[in-house]
Amino acid sequence: MIELSDVHKAFGTNRVLRGVNLTIPSGQSMVIIGGSGTGKSVLLKCILGLVHPDKGRITLDGEDVETAARDAFLARFGMLFQGGALFDSLPVWQNVAFRLLRGSLKRPKSEAREIAIEKLRRVGLKPETADLYPAELSGGMQKRVGLARAIAAEPEVIFFDEPTTGLDPIMAGVINDLIREIVTEMGATAMTITHDMSSVRAIADRVAMLHDGVIQWTGPIAELDATSDAYVQQFIHGRADGPIAAVR
Repeated sequence: MIELSDVHKAFGTNRVLRGVNLTIPSGQSMVIIGGSGTGKSVLLKCILGLVHPDKGRITLDGEDVETAARDAFLARFGMLFQGGALFDSLPVWQNVAFRLLRGSLKRPKSEAREIAIEKLRRVGLKPETADLYPAELSGGMQKRVGLARAIAAEPEVIFFDEPTTGLDPIMAGVINDLIREIVTEMGATAMTITHDMSSVRAIADRVAMLHDGVIQWTGPIAELDATSDAYVQQFIHGRADGPIAAVR
């Protein structure tokens, strides 16, 4: 579904991506792990075309993301942002239906509201939540609204950027389970960025570790614990000693 070939990106003298090669199969859930500042978010932005690689090629279903028609290309994606990124001035249902109220995906307002309420139900929120504002919701409820928005337009590809950041362990588990269920139901291709190993184990079909600008290791989730790769072992067990130097 998504293929990255020798992707490089630098900001001045800071070489963030140094030749990333990665294939994300259609209908599977790929989780990208790696320490803070390793370029995970830059990689995601390159796939979306928000950041342009200095070198290399990224394709979606064989089509180069650099030359794709932007509106049609972006309509294939859904996104759950790390901080929720809800619009404070809009009620919940308009946040969920944001893409359905404008642009090429525009629906009649009444239809968009019905879809929003149905997606809210899907993530475990009652219909009356629709008319509340984000400030009236808990952090876990806001994350669920963000997830409902991500799936509102029935996207083919969904990105999850640190989906459990700021949540307590119980709510993080709830969000992980919802993501797994929804991705499976929709048959969507998913890419998640996280350093939360509980999320990795709950969400992933495949895992890739990004370190020092390249994919250090990639494989099925079942092989994660058994790999002999010293970088992966240090990261998943949170060891201070190993090839990954701690930032001091």
